[in-house]
Amino acid sequence: LMVAKIFEEISVAAQSYTGNARTAIEYGLFQKRLMDRSKEADDYSADEWLGLKEFVTDDFQRIGNFKEVMTFEDMVGFLQAWAPTQHWEGSFKRVSEYDNVVFLELEERVKVGNELQAVNSVSVYEFDQAGKIRHLDVYLQAVPGEVKKGEAYDK
Repeated sequence: LMVAKIFEEISVAAQSYTGNARTAIEYGLFQKRLMDRSKEADDYSADEWLGLKEFVTDDFQRIGNFKEVMTFEDMVGFLQAWAPTQHWEGSFKRVSEYDNVVFLELEERVKVGNELQAVNSVSVYEFDQAGKIRHLDVYLQAVPGEVKKGEAYDK
């Protein structure tokens, strides 16, 4: 059964899901909130990223879009440095769940300075029996060299 792609605000789409699919979406929303806070809130602390621990197992591992392997600590360090320098937004396309694996498809848009890039992403979340993320694989699809300068995102 094919799940239809839709473009929807991620927080709105989250309301339609429960279980591991909802957890995968909430994990991303947590990161979005902190990315925004890192640039906007006077009381932001880089230690807030440690809150991601509630979503993951002790032996969590993330394989990034460049095949880099990260532990939880590695990922938190990366996000603490990356978040204040980037503006990120995304649109929900679809999510599928099979056994303990969730496939989440988004369109992600990143702005660094005056450069904008949109990519399609699929993140594959593997959960343990307690509903914690044990492993995460991130896959990106982009047009090589396509970076737009000075344009605002409409979606």
